[in-house]
Amino acid sequence: MEVEGRASNDNSLTLNLEHGQEDKNISNDSYDLSTAHTIDKDSWQQVGLMLVTGFNCGWIFSFSNLIMVPLGWTWGIILLFVIGLYTAYANWLLAAFHFIDGRRFIRYRDLMGFVYGTKMYHLTWTSQFLTLLLGNMGFILLGGKALKEINAEFSDSPWRLQYYIVVTGAAYFIFSFSIPTLSSMRNWLGASAVVTLAYIAFLVSVAVKDGKSNSDKDYSVSGSKVNKVFNSFGAISAIIVTNTSGMLPEIQSTLRKPAVKNMRKALYSQYTVGALFYYGVTIVGYWAYGSMVSSYLPENLSGPRWINVLVNVIVFLQSAVSQHLFVVPIHEALDTRFLEIGKGMHSGENLKRLFLLRMCFYTGNTFIAAAFPFMGDFVNLLGSFSLVPLTFMFPSMIFLKGKTARTEKKVWHWINIVVSFLLTIATTISALRFIINNVQKYQFFADV
Repeated sequence: MEVEGRASNDNSLTLNLEHGQEDKNISNDSYDLSTAHTIDKDSWQQVGLMLVTGFNCGWIFSFSNLIMVPLGWTWGIILLFVIGLYTAYANWLLAAFHFIDGRRFIRYRDLMGFVYGTKMYHLTWTSQFLTLLLGNMGFILLGGKALKEINAEFSDSPWRLQYYIVVTGAAYFIFSFSIPTLSSMRNWLGASAVVTLAYIAFLVSVAVKDGKSNSDKDYSVSGSKVNKVFNSFGAISAIIVTNTSGMLPEIQSTLRKPAVKNMRKALYSQYTVGALFYYGVTIVGYWAYGSMVSSYLPENLSGPRWINVLVNVIVFLQSAVSQHLFVVPIHEALDTRFLEIGKGMHSGENLKRLFLLRMCFYTGNTFIAAAFPFMGDFVNLLGSFSLVPLTFMFPSMIFLKGKTARTEKKVWHWINIVVSFLLTIATTISALRFIINNVQKYQFFADV
């Protein structure tokens, strides 16, 4: 496929799916491969396992409430299936653009900047990093919520949520300092997969027991017509968050050759094995508790106490691994900018700088998460103004640069762009509406 258009250096672009990665003389031009992190090393099995465990983090316990309650059974199942397929297709397409005109792009912003110029580079950088920052705040809230639930099992007056948020931020800081890159996570993925399966199995078993004993489940969708519309767009945002990250080129950069085929194999793992679990929990939670399902599913569990405690302990531990996956592009940018690339990651000077970088990052994010502890709104906002264009719009924009693209394909990708644009507006308005409502209802640093 030929790709035409202007990059920042006015070069004509050519998309080569696998040819480029066999070329030992890849041109670097303005977007080189200089990075403080490891690239071109990992197997597709490792990346596939990382995606399966990463997307089955504790956030899946909020999806019954965020997705199924506003949509109900019919539209909930339909949209889970349709949007899941749509995001799988969009990521499958984006994986093909890892090599263009003999260049390898290890960062999403570099890819968009090469094809569309400096303004698109900065727009992609801003959209992606806002997505990852919001996502990391959500993970900090998740870990804090899990710790508070553990305390609540043993005390009628647990500590304020903010204390647990601080503990969570400190734990994430320690993990990200000790395991600084995606490739260095390989030794943790096996254990993460085991505990992921464990807490899902425990939770589902209790939820099924509760669902069988609960004969008064209500699946009706409440609210005015206006509220139902806004809530539906919020649910769509949550489904998008369930299925995609907005950082596929950065994940793909760690894969060994052939990177395009290997990335697609890893995606197959995510959208089959991974989706089976996170969709399964979403559906089972709604079936068991109906419209009364909590925004943090473990709150609904009837016990025994040891299962409630164990599930929340595992959620906390597993979230430390998952949050690291979804914030690595920010770490990579900071590490590449401030570390001495010529020296090892664990050299004395680089360890000092790495410590300061991680400490500053998690201090800021922990403070903001403690001030705005509204987990569901973070998920909705994450899937709206930034993740929608990163997932659906930008890959189609790249494709439309093709000289040889058939008319029907161009029409299809223009439809993708228009629909993505409208969806971005609608879901962002819905997410902001949720946030405004919560700001009116709660105080800063609220113990929710």
